[in-house]
Amino acid sequence: MSIKKHGIVLYILLVPFVGKAQEVKNDIHWLHQSLSVIGRTDSRFGPRLTNDLYPEYTAVGRKDWFDFYGYADLPKFFGTGNHYDKGIWDEGSPLFIEIEPRFSIDNLTGLNLAVGLFKEWFIANDYVYDMGDNQASRQSTWYMGLGTDINTGLPIKFSANIYAKYQWQNYAAANENEWDGYRFKIKYSIPLTNVLGGRLVYSGFTNFDFGSDLAEKTYNNTRTNDAIASSHILSLIYEHWKFAFTLRYFRNGGQWNSGEALNFGDGPFELKNTGWGTYTTIGYEF
Repeated sequence: MSIKKHGIVLYILLVPFVGKAQEVKNDIHWLHQSLSVIGRTDSRFGPRLTNDLYPEYTAVGRKDWFDFYGYADLPKFFGTGNHYDKGIWDEGSPLFIEIEPRFSIDNLTGLNLAVGLFKEWFIANDYVYDMGDNQASRQSTWYMGLGTDINTGLPIKFSANIYAKYQWQNYAAANENEWDGYRFKIKYSIPLTNVLGGRLVYSGFTNFDFGSDLAEKTYNNTRTNDAIASSHILSLIYEHWKFAFTLRYFRNGGQWNSGEALNFGDGPFELKNTGWGTYTTIGYEF
């Protein structure tokens, strides 16, 4: 994506800030930031299974009309990964970013739009950017739509978002530079108990991707029009430190058709994009 296109994306994402940016600036404690080291195994977003060890910066918070979650990774920063894992030092991606800004419609309009279990409504965005060093290793995807927080009547945080997807770069796939499909996302966080001086929390999210035309445009059986990525996270949280273990289930991860054969010139191999991967995290909040 060109610098001009990036500027357009950021401008649109930040439109609701106009006239209210100072409100957020006046409170410097609303945003919770952390640095983590993450080890992952059997990631199934690409055609090859990959393992990696990398640092991650995360920011999350809510201030009035603005709800934010985002992270930035430096892939393979420590030089640790399997044969097919490429990152910052070996002509892979030097940076991977995902941000999920949501803007409260209720707060911005001054209206109470709660209906039944749906206690608040948002303009929801999810922007994914992979800075790979060539077209085949770059991604730029913008999901935009409607979100809501749901009142479960329990001490559980639960939200849902539905998006339409605009696909700029997509690792040289056949669906670049067009609207292509939808995503339904659910997120939740459930406090379990206090243990070992910290708080034990179960949280997670699931992305349901559907309605794409990638399979038809690829002219073979290696791609799909739908995919699922579902993460299940058990965290032990202290005042500053966090220890977490994640099980992530992939179904046709990255819209690769699990079970089909593919050949990049070094011999055929089977796509294994349905199954489980793991993430182990040690983080410090500051």
